[in-house]
Amino acid sequence: MTVTESAPGECAPTGARAAHEGILRRQSARESAARTYARALPIVPVRARGLTIEDAEGRRYLDCLSGAGTLALGHNHPVVLEAVRAVLDSGAPLHALDLATPVKDAFITELFHTLPPGLADRARVQFCGPAGTDAVEAAFKLVRAATGRTTMAAFAGAYHGMTAGSLAASGHAADVQVARLPYPQDYRCPFGVGGPRGAELAARWTESVLDDPKSGVPLPAGMILEPVQGEGGVIPAPDAWLRRMRHLTADRSIPLIADEIQTGVGRTGAFWAVEHSGVTPDVMVLSKAIGGSLPLAVVVYRDDLDVWAPGAHAGTFRGNQLAMAAGTATLAYVRANALAERAATLGSRMLAQLERLAAEFPCVGEVRGRGLMIGLELVDPRGEAGESAGAQGPHPAAPELAAAVQRECLRRGLIVELGGRHASVVRLLPPLTISDEQAAAVLDRLSDAVAAASRAQDERPGRPESSNERPGPPNGRTHEWMPRLAGPGVGAG
Repeated sequence: MTVTESAPGECAPTGARAAHEGILRRQSARESAARTYARALPIVPVRARGLTIEDAEGRRYLDCLSGAGTLALGHNHPVVLEAVRAVLDSGAPLHALDLATPVKDAFITELFHTLPPGLADRARVQFCGPAGTDAVEAAFKLVRAATGRTTMAAFAGAYHGMTAGSLAASGHAADVQVARLPYPQDYRCPFGVGGPRGAELAARWTESVLDDPKSGVPLPAGMILEPVQGEGGVIPAPDAWLRRMRHLTADRSIPLIADEIQTGVGRTGAFWAVEHSGVTPDVMVLSKAIGGSLPLAVVVYRDDLDVWAPGAHAGTFRGNQLAMAAGTATLAYVRANALAERAATLGSRMLAQLERLAAEFPCVGEVRGRGLMIGLELVDPRGEAGESAGAQGPHPAAPELAAAVQRECLRRGLIVELGGRHASVVRLLPPLTISDEQAAAVLDRLSDAVAAASRAQDERPGRPESSNERPGPPNGRTHEWMPRLAGPGVGAG
């Protein structure tokens, strides 16, 4: 069904369609060329609940982007709305800079209830500008002030934000000011071996860089890492490797910074992803889900690092009372309803089903993830595979195919994100409240999309050209009408 055809009983009025298209045209004409999601997802959301989004034409989509992982409870969860309404109705100030308020006190109390053992009982918290990248900047300033050193250690494939310091520590930095270390992975292991052996080599490389006086890397002020690299391609850090990084940094008095901006609040099957390995970092940078869908970012760190002078880091909007109330409700709900454990169970089941998809389609190079942070790396099976430890290695990344799968998903009423080194990884970040029925629908639509995109690729003459550029959206509207999906997410009311 094309977008100009009507669906029985769900016909979008001509006026609604024209208004919808007008909004998209005006966005294209008036907004910055830097816009990203809007290019691949040409929709105009007007209503949302749980996993579902409805656009201005009445079409509904299953949202597995979830505000890039911000919506732990999905869209407009009742406990979040109730918490926000309570603040609005109370007459409390909506903006309070860094003054103490009952709303802030409740948020910090709930946040500290969730922190890993060993940190909660001696933690300090700094509220930042309301974006994760500002929390990363604050963490860098903190450890530099505490250690008197300036160099930062980070990992290949990392993503820590879009401000200057955060970009310098990210994998796509152009002007490198941070020591870059190997991040272990199986499918595209930098040492060509993968598994525990690859992780061991990555750890040895890091140890050598830190200890070799001729490595060109001074002892760093801090080491920052993601327990699961999200934008890097949904790559979980091996638990043993993460424990090794903790030992290496502790032995050398290097503060370890865990970037839990996307992995936190139950996303990976533990409340904080570092808990899988039993690691307690010195610093945690938190944002996204901790604000319950509203802007909020904090740095949590050991009290002995608290050497800042007043005003050493600030931000006008660090006192967002609505975000703190929404965050308190979200943290408490995830904790009380064991949604992290639910994410672990459901995520394992979804990964197992996607493994069967990988066995059926050679274009699915690897399925990986942790909890409800899932990725499928798409490859060109006709491309020449490299070698890995004497055996056949991975095929070339297929960003064009990944973009085609994303478009086919949208046609079927499913919103997914792309990531990875060449934008060749299809990413799923559903809310933790997703039901079993909804998870099955997500996998069905994703499977259909992979099949359709794979068939279209096979029908094209010659080998498809690969590109490091992320393809933009096709001309015009690309998605078809999808029926309404019954049933809200778990606990969505």
